[in-house]
Amino acid sequence: MVSKIVRRGISFALLGVLLLMAAFLAGCGQKTDEKAPAQKEDHALTGSLTIAGSTSVQPFSEVLAEKFQEINPKVQINVQGGGSSQGVEAAISGAADIGSSSRELKSEEQGKGLVETKIALDGIAVVVHPSNKLVDMKIEDIRNIYLGNIKNWKEVGGENAPITVVCREEGSGTRGAFEDIVMNKEKISNKVIIQNSTGAVRTTVAGDPKAIGFVSLASLNNEVKAVKIDGIEASVENVKNGSYKISRPFLYLTKGEPQGLAKAFIDYVMSDEGQKIMVDEGAISIK
Repeated sequence: MVSKIVRRGISFALLGVLLLMAAFLAGCGQKTDEKAPAQKEDHALTGSLTIAGSTSVQPFSEVLAEKFQEINPKVQINVQGGGSSQGVEAAISGAADIGSSSRELKSEEQGKGLVETKIALDGIAVVVHPSNKLVDMKIEDIRNIYLGNIKNWKEVGGENAPITVVCREEGSGTRGAFEDIVMNKEKISNKVIIQNSTGAVRTTVAGDPKAIGFVSLASLNNEVKAVKIDGIEASVENVKNGSYKISRPFLYLTKGEPQGLAKAFIDYVMSDEGQKIMVDEGAISIK
């Protein structure tokens, strides 16, 4: 009788030991599985990216770069200006991963392996001092002002005062588009005041009641007044529907198809989030 009890006790003891061992092993297996995700390879974006070119595109690139770096903290993006022509050259030479341009490529720039991505549209506003009573101008009159043929505001319906003509530097995408669309590629007078950025043009016109200039539509503020062109207001809607003729693209340029970090950034710019940022900052979405 005793022996049966002893044998039964031993059996229960062995069963208990086996159950404890099974539980221990199961626990060890579970801990191993819990640690597994930490051992997976990290696919976060890393590295640096340089964007150079158009001063009109530059402020958009800076905001987009800031947002992209917030999402990808191991990425460093350097945004530089210099003008559209420099952006094209930087992309061709490899000095920049992405070149930016606020005009279409010229014939001599094509065929050099550049791939362009249109990231937004922009209008070019012709601006005068807020005190100027003119609200509408003919594109032909603007052309003649920049050719030097019209020198006084009274010749275009304004007051009797000499016109101060303000212009961007050669190589500027804004100037390139203005020359193509407004000037019909005729040479701008060498007696104009040259400024090397959209902001500088705006500031000069804002400080001179007799001045006229042209700036990116995205750069308009209440310091200057945009005049209508042939009766059409410089607005987002009119650029999109094609009725406002002085408009241009914002381009990113890469040598060959974009790869790696450049591709990831351009994909972000073209995403719904990226395009919303462009619109919030004053550009016109291509979507």
